[in-house]
Amino acid sequence: MSAGLPSGAASAFTVTTADGAVLQAFSEGQGPVLLLVSGLGGTAGFWKSNAATLARSFRVIRFDQRGIGASTRGTAPCTIDQLAQDCLSVLDAAGVARAVMLGHSTGGCIGQALGTMAPERLDGLILSAAWLKPSHYMSALFGARRSILDENPQAYAATAVLISYPPSWLEANWAVYEAAIAAAPISAEARQVVRERIDALLSFDGSAEIGSLSMPTLVLGARDDMIVPSFLQEDLAEALPGARKILLDSGGHFFPVSRPDAFTAKVVEWIGELT
Repeated sequence: MSAGLPSGAASAFTVTTADGAVLQAFSEGQGPVLLLVSGLGGTAGFWKSNAATLARSFRVIRFDQRGIGASTRGTAPCTIDQLAQDCLSVLDAAGVARAVMLGHSTGGCIGQALGTMAPERLDGLILSAAWLKPSHYMSALFGARRSILDENPQAYAATAVLISYPPSWLEANWAVYEAAIAAAPISAEARQVVRERIDALLSFDGSAEIGSLSMPTLVLGARDDMIVPSFLQEDLAEALPGARKILLDSGGHFFPVSRPDAFTAKVVEWIGELT
């Protein structure tokens, strides 16, 4: 169920899932629908500047994932499949039958799950800074981050930012670092939400289903990504028959933020080729 269904200009609406989570969602622009799904942080706010640009060409829908931001947790286990089901709930509430989904990082895992779960709902799938299955590198990285989370939430927030952006960009945009520290998951409840999301992404392995994804797919990344290294994005593209691959030369893991013009240009161009 939903409240305040949007049309045209930017609007907020809520979605109540079967297990009682209330998801805060936003819609802006008109045209073909583009669903934006963020990564481990799970916020709609990750896409704020991108959404304003993309809304010139599309109806852009984004939302805070369960337990994140203005959305409540609900009672269902936090798994990649459940997060994909939440995407369907958002599309249903918005009255959208089909959309292109753009998933960044963990959102790319959610996108693969959604493409397997409901391929009839996707006109295309953009996997941004995404991967196919766990690697030694990512397992070690996120295991260390989870340990830091338990011991020192502010250090967790600090290291997350420091490895997500090119150092020169972060130096010039230091307010991003300060905002991340201010929003560190201090409470036990907030840490539990992050912990279960790390567990969900580490347990994801899409290798058995990847060959069944029949919708047009774009693998989009950056060569200097230190969280999801480019070799993992290369592996993902190779596992997707007919997928297009675009790797920016720089931008870090959060290249949609550090290189917004290049990012949105590639997205608009690729979706335009679908029609």
